[in-house]
Amino acid sequence: MDLSKRLQTVADAVTPGNRLADIGTDHAYVPIALVGAGTCPHAIASDVNRGPLERAAAHIKKAGLSDRIETRLGSGLDPISPEEIDTAIFAGMGGDLMSKLLAAHPEFLQAGTELVLQPQSEWEKVRRLLHEQAYRIDREWFLKEDDKYYLVIRALPGKEIFVGDTDLESYYCYGRYLVENKDPVYRSYLAGKKAKDKGILLKLHMMIGDMSGWKRRKERADALKKEIQVIEKLLKTMEE
Repeated sequence: MDLSKRLQTVADAVTPGNRLADIGTDHAYVPIALVGAGTCPHAIASDVNRGPLERAAAHIKKAGLSDRIETRLGSGLDPISPEEIDTAIFAGMGGDLMSKLLAAHPEFLQAGTELVLQPQSEWEKVRRLLHEQAYRIDREWFLKEDDKYYLVIRALPGKEIFVGDTDLESYYCYGRYLVENKDPVYRSYLAGKKAKDKGILLKLHMMIGDMSGWKRRKERADALKKEIQVIEKLLKTMEE
């Protein structure tokens, strides 16, 4: 099965030989690709909605993999037990929801389940949860597809080790793996974010004569200045 660039990156992040659960599976494309290729021996495809799960079951049956891929109805990790899987995939959902679903079942984190996460937004909440739950980011991938940027995280049990003074809020927002490895796609993303922030800041400065909402605009401008400084520091590190 040919996967999109985003889903192929998610699939590539799974450790070969691991039993898999794909949370919010939708069409079950990733489990079908991994089990069909023999990368994973067994998978559970789960979804909170019956319609997508029925579509997933139809795709699994068509691929001839019904004996090795189960479908289960339920929210997050509710219908799964830690001893059944080695890897849990959460892809295509917001970082806030992803974090809440993981936090609702700490037994999976206590069991040392490998996590492959592709948050669509609020990456900082995902990194914060992993850090607070004594999980370390083993690797991050950053890609662009159809003019959208995507982050994929593989996390394993173990405390993150920081050398020197670390601004945790900056770490949660921007991570460090992509910066340390000078990822070219991430560099392009940061450069674009910096330009966008500067554009917004310029517009705020042009509204200086408008006193309505002045305090809110000043707070926003101060936050943008700080963000620009952090991004410039990261870009400099990536250029060294």
